Amino acid sequence: MFGYQTWGHRTLRALLESEHDVALVVTHPHSDHAYERIWADSVADLATEHGVEVILRNRPDQALADRLAELEPDLIVANNWRTWIPPEIFRLPKHGTLNVHDSLLPAYAGFSPIIWALLNGEKEVGVTAHMMDEELDAGPILLQRAVEVGPKDTATDLFHKTVDLIGPLVSESLELIASGRANPVPQDRSKASFFHKRSIEDSRIDWTWPAEDIERLVRAQSDPYPNAFTYYRGQRIRITKAFVTERPYGGTPGRVFIREGDGVVIVAGADARHGRNPGLAIERLRTDDGVEHAATDFFRSMGGYLTRYPED
Repeated sequence: MFGYQTWGHRTLRALLESEHDVALVVTHPHSDHAYERIWADSVADLATEHGVEVILRNRPDQALADRLAELEPDLIVANNWRTWIPPEIFRLPKHGTLNVHDSLLPAYAGFSPIIWALLNGEKEVGVTAHMMDEELDAGPILLQRAVEVGPKDTATDLFHKTVDLIGPLVSESLELIASGRANPVPQDRSKASFFHKRSIEDSRIDWTWPAEDIERLVRAQSDPYPNAFTYYRGQRIRITKAFVTERPYGGTPGRVFIREGDGVVIVAGADARHGRNPGLAIERLRTDDGVEHAATDFFRSMGGYLTRYPED
């Protein structure tokens, strides 16, 4: 098994609970990357607790390939393995390599699929089990399971919904493969999309975006993810709760405008000067000292601008 973080942990747990023998676990060393410190259940610890051999690697090498050849596995299962697995490894087992990916492939291949899907307003997210080939997350699909994205769902909510799909999906996939009933279906590559890893830069708010997109960004960067952020009078503030206004507001994007309900309205949208766009009403924010504020307390007076950079 190749895997990392909670996704890999759930996969290994399902394998350990199955009737099959886990001969080797390959996982990454601990990382300080902002997104890899989150949902960081240890695959290595779980394997060790069950007496399974563990190899730590950032990427496969010849020594690992040699060890796998010695073991002659019937199947490799991978989930959240962060680097390319070469053909001499993924083709080694009799039944190939089963990869588990947290999106509804062929859409959202690559990294952080739940966050990207939420940002883009998708109605469903899910998990796919597919057979690995030369192209990342592009092999034929064995099974998929989907869950609905609710109007208030955060990336954290969707993580919990989708991670609970992993165990049953892995178990059912193993049963299909072992019984000879597996019938993987090629992906429709015309519907494929591929996304990069998210970084802190991707959490920076651009007030020329429509308010609906910024509101989804706030939900996509929910705790414990790095929050969506902006600057006010040179101070960085992280937006933790917001809503799209009912009324349209016109002016210059980023303007701290007026109160609406429990929020403070920020003008949004590249064409905000026409006055036809809703604004984004900030309800809660967090300053760099870790203190959370109601926006109506933080913005004591209206006016001024929220900006992308402190010097804007």
